Amino acid sequence: MASPTTANWRFKLHETIYESNTPAGKAFDVALLFAIFASIVVVMLDSVQSIHNQYGKLFSTIEWIFTGLFTVEYILRLISIKKPVKYVFSLLGIIDLIALIPTYLSFFFIGAQSLLVFRALRLLRVFRIFKLGQFITEMNFLKLALKGSIRKISIFLLTVLTLTVILGSVMYLVEKRENGFSNIPESIYWAIVTITTVGYGDISPITPIGKFVASVVMLIGYAIIAVPTGIITHDLALAARQKKELPESCPGCGSEGHDSDALFCKFCGSSLFK
Repeated sequence: MASPTTANWRFKLHETIYESNTPAGKAFDVALLFAIFASIVVVMLDSVQSIHNQYGKLFSTIEWIFTGLFTVEYILRLISIKKPVKYVFSLLGIIDLIALIPTYLSFFFIGAQSLLVFRALRLLRVFRIFKLGQFITEMNFLKLALKGSIRKISIFLLTVLTLTVILGSVMYLVEKRENGFSNIPESIYWAIVTITTVGYGDISPITPIGKFVASVVMLIGYAIIAVPTGIITHDLALAARQKKELPESCPGCGSEGHDSDALFCKFCGSSLFK
């Protein structure tokens, strides 16, 4: 059993690394994000051959320094929680590990360092900074709104997919092969590009009937844009009425996203409060 001094030290370390509603936690998260961003910039610059030829050794040294810092940070994350295995297999834990592996793999595989761009995934931690004041409730009700919209948006996307298949098939029959609509999949691609108002222009109708169909598709596209926006806006309004403050991240496994009235972690069972 850990001594009171050790437990207090681990608790303070946990608050600094996992929480962002304290000055130390916020400073740690901001410093970490700057380090992640800087390491990504180094990797991108090193991929430019002319810059690599001139500063390759310097970039390699800097990258090993960043890898060392991130390795220490990863170990501290494991030390500061009661159930480190839970963190290792969590989403952020896996991302943190993926961010470290490429540099060490470069000992055995040439070019493995190019995988360091996966470190950009760690920028997801920017959302931890938003756990300040009103931001935590805003993030919470945004999550609830998106969760409530998934089924409606899925049905909407299925309807749009069916519509593009029909319109693409119609355009294939109208324009035929000689005008660029060589097959039905190619025509469906045109319908998707047109209905989403992207309009690459690599395929375009030639005949008057084809242009009329294209005009109808464009108008439908503008009407469709408003539908998912309306769905999400409606669910945002409903979720805003249910805004509640979430508990802190679990001191046992580092997990977040607990119910607003939770006292214990739903992932490992640890108490959410000291």
